Amino acid sequence: MSSSPPYSVAARRLEACFGPPPDVAIVLGSGMGPVRRQLVEVQAVEYAALDLPTPGVAGHGGEAILGTMAGVRVLLLSGRVHSYEGRPMEEVVRATRALGTWGVKRLIFTAASGSTRPELRPGTLVRLTDHLNLTGLNPLRGPNDDALGPRFPDISKAYDPQLGAVLDEALEAVGAPWARGVYCFTGGPSYESPAEVRMVAALGGDLVGMSTVPEIIAGAQLGLRMAAIGVVSNLGAGLAEEHLTHEDVTRVVGGAADRLGAVFLRALPGLLQA
Repeated sequence: MSSSPPYSVAARRLEACFGPPPDVAIVLGSGMGPVRRQLVEVQAVEYAALDLPTPGVAGHGGEAILGTMAGVRVLLLSGRVHSYEGRPMEEVVRATRALGTWGVKRLIFTAASGSTRPELRPGTLVRLTDHLNLTGLNPLRGPNDDALGPRFPDISKAYDPQLGAVLDEALEAVGAPWARGVYCFTGGPSYESPAEVRMVAALGGDLVGMSTVPEIIAGAQLGLRMAAIGVVSNLGAGLAEEHLTHEDVTRVVGGAADRLGAVFLRALPGLLQA
């Protein structure tokens, strides 16, 4: 008898720890842990206890945190793993697959991102409308697991327009600097070169980053309704003189996390109606 796939084991552990699936799950990127301050009635469980891969990068906490926000039952995933850590793609998307198998229907991603446009300054919140994948990596490669969905999923509406419209309204109401944009997935862990930043901009990419897209693809196969917000942590190489460091990225994103939390606080009731 074959053993259960890792995402299925994780889904059972999520259910055992938290009970029924939440109304919304939110994946927090680098430095975004302060968003959890918006939660009440909090229950936190470390990833290891849920059979989820533990992040190995500073700024990614490695906890699943259940609570309520604006009266909505929400699960925050504080941190993620990345392919640049040498992790197999199965680990990168395991949490997404576990959430969908558990029964989560709405999933919001966040990501610290570099900007390819000078007007998208650090601290700007960018609601993602689409992506570019320049890595050649895809979590669906290999034998298809029919329990997860079709062999060839359509991702043309992976960034759900209705959920996105609700987030747009909340971003406007909160008053934080915000925009809509296209996210480009790059392999990392080195930051993009000035020429690569120019290339991404020429291709229509507004942000660059090292996460999110594999999870979006995995969620699309599962039929999840998804949205995403990138937090601009820095101008891309060649657009500013500053030397890029991960410490600066997490500091800038942490400063924007309270505004991001306010956006979620305002948007969540509407997300359930969309």
